[in-house]
Parts: sequence; structure tokens; C-alpha cells
Amino acid sequence: MAHRALVIAMLPAIGLRVLAVLGFPPAILFYGDSFAFLREELTPGTTRPSGYSLLLALLRPAHSLTLVTVLQHLLVLGLAVALYALLRRRGLPGWGATLLVTPLLYDEFMILLEHMIMADAVFIVLVTAAVALLVRRVTPATAATGGMLLGLAGITRTVGLPLLILTAAYLLIRRYGWRPLVALLVAGAIPLGAYATWMKAEKGVFALTEADGNFLWSRTMSFADCDVIKPPERLKVLCPDMPVEERPYPPHWLWEDFSPLPKVPGTANRNRLAGEFARAAILAQPGEYLGAVLTDLGQLFRWERTAVDEKTPYKFPSSERPISESVRGVAESYEMGPAATRVVEPYAGWLRAYQRFGYVPFPVLTLVLAGTLVAAPLRRRWDALLPALAALALVASPPFLAAFDVRYVIPAIPLICLAVGLAFGPPTPFLARRQATASHDLLSAGLHR
Repeated sequence: MAHRALVIAMLPAIGLRVLAVLGFPPAILFYGDSFAFLREELTPGTTRPSGYSLLLALLRPAHSLTLVTVLQHLLVLGLAVALYALLRRRGLPGWGATLLVTPLLYDEFMILLEHMIMADAVFIVLVTAAVALLVRRVTPATAATGGMLLGLAGITRTVGLPLLILTAAYLLIRRYGWRPLVALLVAGAIPLGAYATWMKAEKGVFALTEADGNFLWSRTMSFADCDVIKPPERLKVLCPDMPVEERPYPPHWLWEDFSPLPKVPGTANRNRLAGEFARAAILAQPGEYLGAVLTDLGQLFRWERTAVDEKTPYKFPSSERPISESVRGVAESYEMGPAATRVVEPYAGWLRAYQRFGYVPFPVLTLVLAGTLVAAPLRRRWDALLPALAALALVASPPFLAAFDVRYVIPAIPLICLAVGLAFGPPTPFLARRQATASHDLLSAGLHR
């Protein structure tokens, strides 16, 4: 059987996802993003785009959170098969292509995100599918499809926006011609423009969210010193009132009671002033800003993703967590019944045990990505640079714009797997012919001397 290695690898991977479905029905809910996505009224989100909400709305008539999570599990499994097929087309043997998609199949955090009512799994599939399509072959049609997928990724998670620009730069530098470039940008602009127009009609702002300034402001709470910044009077309300060494992690400044952010009236006004303060803080304290970013990026060298006793939402739960009354109706309306995550043993326990070791440590991923970024140009595997740079953008941009979160690294995993296969696998037929021609020319030149 030509694909025996993949079939053997797929069976346990499917089994792990069956454990998730059996052990944690109907889904794992993330407080409070899941409930914002599940709301029946469709409106553009304030702090996050609502692309994922549109997908949930399409599935709402089934009134099944299980359907949502099963679909997400299938999408990621399908993505693994697609990457395997692409790597096989590039000349990798079956065992090699299977080995490269193994992190996508077996990473415990990937399985967790697939089983959450969160936008991450869909975002991962959209971004990786777009990049894979463009490294396979660039034509106006594939560029348009890739652009559309990246545009949809941008209204699913805003961190997808830089990837459309990055991909356009890739097509421009590789000189694929103006038709694919225009097709990519126009197709990508369609979902982005439609969503921003919806936002304008609903909230009076032509944008994807009303929180980019808030998130950047929260980033500066790691170091901001108003004695150094000297903000104008209108921004002083946003100055932190606790010493730097006592300040909590940036995201807490967005939601907690101690934050001065809610003191600023008006959603749009708050976002605008927060953005002004953040830019002033970064310009006044650039060294401290870069220090905070580097400190966050240092977590990429932490071997354990989550410690055994660490309190984090990124673990398969050991007991049912009741849904608070303020959002219970949202989830139960979607499910048409009880929606709290149930913990069914022994399946849940088996998956919790697997979670302690079933992952590729971030230091390994970081070193592999760095090695691929160096090797790709040295080996003239230019197509490997697109997934590698996309992975780098996904990993590195959150600490600059908000803060590091272990969840934000996971979308880079399939892109890194793809980049490694393209950088270190056999040369493409075109490259092989080119290298053979170069060798023949060198030999001929030597014989004629």
C-alpha cells in the first residue's frame, strides 16, 4: 500500500479525537470568548472579528455543539492529509511525509483547540490551506483562492491580516507576474472589505474590530511610566497606578476591575485614546518595549507548555465547570439543552494523561523554524520561505501587539511542518532539471578547456 505509513498514523490520531468527543461532550467552552461567538444576534465583535460566529450561525439549525467540534476535528485531519499529499508530490517518501504531519495529528493542544468553541482550529485550516495552495502552484486562479482564504482568516482572527500582505510580497519578489498578485489582493479584499462595511453600518467604524488600540495599550502596561511618557491631559486617565514589578500580565488590563481602561467613555473613543497612549509609550520607552517583547518571546524556550499545577484554561478539565448565569442562556439556546462541558471517565482521564507528554516542545519548534529559515535560501528552496515566514509572523507578532499566549503559537505548527518538507526534501522537477543543466554546463566548459 503506497500510503501505509499515513494510514497507520491516522488511526491513533482519530482515536484521540474520539476520546475528546466521548470524554468532554458536547464541547469545551472558553470563558468568555466562546459565548461571544455563540450569541444568536449576529453583530460585528468589538474585541474580536466575528468570522467564526458566521460559521456557527450556519451550523445553528442543527443545535449541536458536538457537530461543531466534530467538524473542526475533521477539518484538521483533512488538512493533515492535504499536506501529506503535497509533500508526496514534492518527492518525499510516504514515511517522510507522514513524519512531518505527525505534529499536526498528535499535538495535544491541537486536539484541545479543535474541541473548543473557539476560532483557532478554523483559522489554522484557512491559513495553512492558503499557503499550501500557493506553494503548490501559482496561477491567477490559485492566487485568488489563496487570497480569499487569507481574507476569511483575517475576519476570523486579525493576526491573519499581515499574512495577506506577506503573501503578496512573496508573489512580488518571486516575480510571478501581475495577474496572480492582483488576483490575490482583490480576492483577499472581498471578505475583509465586506466585513469592514458591515462594521461601518453597525457601529460607524470602517474596521475589523474596535480594540486594536486597547490591546496595544495593554502591551505597554508591562513597562509604561507616565513620568517618562509625559502624556497629554486627555491620556493621563490611562496611566497605571501600580509599580511595574507588581503589574499583572498585559491581558488582565483589558478585563479586570483595577484597569483604568473602562474609565474612558465610549468604545471607539476608548480604543482611539488607548492607541494614542500606546504609541506615545513605545516612542518614549522603546528599550523597555523591546525588552517586554523579548521577555515574552523567551517563553518559546520553555520546555513544558503548562506545569502540572498551573491554573490555565488550556487543559482538558478534570471536573465540570458550571456555566455562569450571565451566559448560560447563550450556550443553551445554541444547544437547545444543557451545554456545560461534561467530564466522562475513563475517556477524559486517558486524554488528560496524554496531554502531559503528547506535544512537540516549543524550543524544538523554534529551533526547527530557525533552521528552516536559514536552510531555505542556502538550498535555494524559495517556496519554503512562504510557510516559514508565515509561521514566524504568527509566532512573533502577538508579543509586539498584545502579549504572548501559548495558544497563539499552535497555528504555526502545520506551517513549520510544511516549510521543513519543502526546504529539506528532494528538489522539485524544475529545480532538479536546472541543477542538472548547470552541472552539464560546468562539465562541458571543463572539457573544452
